[in-house]
Amino acid sequence: MQISHWEQTTYYREADIVIAGAGLMGLWSAWELLQKNPHLAITILDKYPTPLGASTRNAGFACFGSLTELISDEATMGTDAMLAIVEMRYKGIEKIKQLFEEKEIDYDACGGYETLLSSHAAYSSLTERIDYFNQLVFPFIKTNAFELASNRLSILGLKNFDALIFNRCEAGIHSGKLVNALSQKLIARGVKILFGNGIESYHSSNKQIEILLTNKATIKAGQLLLATNAYTNAITGKNWVTPGRGQILLSSPITGLKTIGTFHFDEGFYYWRNIGDRILIGGARNANFEAEETTDLNGSDTIRHVLSDFLQKHFNDPITIAQSWSGIMGFTKDKKPLLVQLEDNVFAATACNGMGVALSPVWAETVAATLL
Repeated sequence: MQISHWEQTTYYREADIVIAGAGLMGLWSAWELLQKNPHLAITILDKYPTPLGASTRNAGFACFGSLTELISDEATMGTDAMLAIVEMRYKGIEKIKQLFEEKEIDYDACGGYETLLSSHAAYSSLTERIDYFNQLVFPFIKTNAFELASNRLSILGLKNFDALIFNRCEAGIHSGKLVNALSQKLIARGVKILFGNGIESYHSSNKQIEILLTNKATIKAGQLLLATNAYTNAITGKNWVTPGRGQILLSSPITGLKTIGTFHFDEGFYYWRNIGDRILIGGARNANFEAEETTDLNGSDTIRHVLSDFLQKHFNDPITIAQSWSGIMGFTKDKKPLLVQLEDNVFAATACNGMGVALSPVWAETVAATLL
C-alpha cells in the first residue's frame, strides 16, 4: 500500500519513541515518559482494533492481593520481594484514583473478600496470619488491610465456605473505561495511537530505528518499546514470558443479588465480583495449567465447566451464564514484572503477572526512567 505525504507527516511521522501495545503497560509508559519530558513525540501502535491482551478483557479488579496469595508469594519469593510488589500494587491503585474521577472509570472502593475452606493450611491460624500481614503492610497503607469476616458469608449469599477475610484495599473498576480515559489523556497531549497496525519488523542503525508496519507503512523512531505482554515472545524470538489465559463468565441478571463486592478464592486463582445485578467469575487456570499457557482467545469448555460448577456449589442464587470471554496475561517465573533491553534503543516492558491494572502505573515509572 502506498502512503500519502499527508499520512507520512501525521500518522506515520518520525517519533522520539514508538510503543508497541496500546494496553495499560504501553499507555502508562507513554504517560510517564511525558511526565519526564512533555516535548517527546510518541506514537503507540496496536495490531488489533482494540487492545487484545488482558487490559480490556480482564475481570475488572484493582488488585492489592488476597491473604493466601501473599502467604504463597512470601514462601516462594521471600518477604522483601513479596512486600515490594504489594507496595507497587497499592501505589498503582492510589495513582489511578488521583488521576481519574471515580465515576469516569466506574471505580468502586468496595473492598474485597477472600473465601477459605478449612482444608487450607492457613485456616487453623487465620487470626495470627492476619495480624502478621497487617503489620507487614502497615508502613505503606497506614491501616490494617485484612480482618476476619466469616459472619458475612450468608449475608453475601455464599455457601460451602468455612471462612471469609475482608480486604479493605481491593476495588472494582471498569477496565474498558480506564483504558479509554487514559488513551484520551494521551491523545490530548499529542500522542498518536494507531490501531490495526502491528510491527512486521524493525531495523536499528545509527541510533535510529526504522519500523515496518503490517500495512507496509514505515515509522522512524529514536527508541522502540515493546509493551506487548504475552505476545512479546513472538516479536523477539525470546521465551521470557509465559502466557496465561484468563477465562471469564458473566451471568444473566440476578434478582436480589446479595454477592456485592470483589472476591477471591484459592490464592487468587478464582475471582468473582458483581457487575450491577450480574455475577462475573474468572480464573481456574490451576485446573489445567498447561492447556491455559496459550495465546488462543477462544477459551475452553473445560475451564468454563469448572467455573460454572463453582458457581453452582458456592452461590445461593440460581445462576445462568449469558456471556464468556478470555484475556491473555503474561507471567514470569519470579512473578516480577519484566523490563529488558534488547538493543541500544529497543526495550521490552511486560508481564505484570495478572496484576496489570494495579502494577502498570508504577512499573511504567521505572520504564520511563530507563528509556530516558
